[in-house]
Amino acid sequence: MEKNTILKLNKSFEEYAYEQDGIEFWMARELQRLLGYADWRNFLNAVDKAKESCSTTGEAIMDHFVDVTKTIPMPKGANKKVPDLMLTRYACYLIAQNGDPKKEQIAFAQSYFAIQTRKQELLEERIQLMERFAAREKLAATETELSKNIYQRGVDNQGFANIRSKGDWALFGGKNTSAMKRKLGIPENRPLADFLPTITITAKQLATEITNFNVNKNDLKGETKITNEHVKNNQDVRALLDKSGIKPEALPAEEDIKKMERRVKTLDKDIAKNKLKGN
Repeated sequence: MEKNTILKLNKSFEEYAYEQDGIEFWMARELQRLLGYADWRNFLNAVDKAKESCSTTGEAIMDHFVDVTKTIPMPKGANKKVPDLMLTRYACYLIAQNGDPKKEQIAFAQSYFAIQTRKQELLEERIQLMERFAAREKLAATETELSKNIYQRGVDNQGFANIRSKGDWALFGGKNTSAMKRKLGIPENRPLADFLPTITITAKQLATEITNFNVNKNDLKGETKITNEHVKNNQDVRALLDKSGIKPEALPAEEDIKKMERRVKTLDKDIAKNKLKGN
């Protein structure tokens, strides 16, 4: 396929894309022409095969193929309502996969939507990773703030470690920091939070934020009073999680945050490559 043809087809597919509520979609009757189908009924054969493929993969057909009605102009100023479909990127990909690869447009569409789908998957994965990374950074900042705050109130570094461990004991249902590390197979010299899922990191951060707030508000001093405050806040957060059926100590360990940073960089490279291919 010549470069000019590829550029022309790419522009056409981009121009016919719509977006609603953050979801990208194409209209079936427009995709029909883009894929070189002259007859709507023949195009529907490819659509039906795509729906079967969608169902086979475990995806809900209605999430990707949405029936709508379209009004088209007729001679003498009349209008006619015809059936149409709103198609997600994935639906378009399946239709292209079930089309005739000998058609130039189909061959292009197969690559185009495959790349677009892969790009979306990469972006979604990156967002999930960055949410966990952001939660971890926020927890580290909050713990640093609490450490500085209570140091001025007669608590040294060892005292802070004790307070944090007692907080973990309350959050994880009777398992302190060391116990949780053993349970999850985390090296003793590594921070527990570097291996926790986002929900647990966020829970720890909230409890620590409340402790910091109440230490200032109530002018708490000394390790015992601050420990009691931190334990209470972690117990309260645990109770909130429990209402949703979440047991922090039962959640499995996740990828080491350090390895995750390296994976984000790799994902960025992959996204960039797919973006170049998509252009």
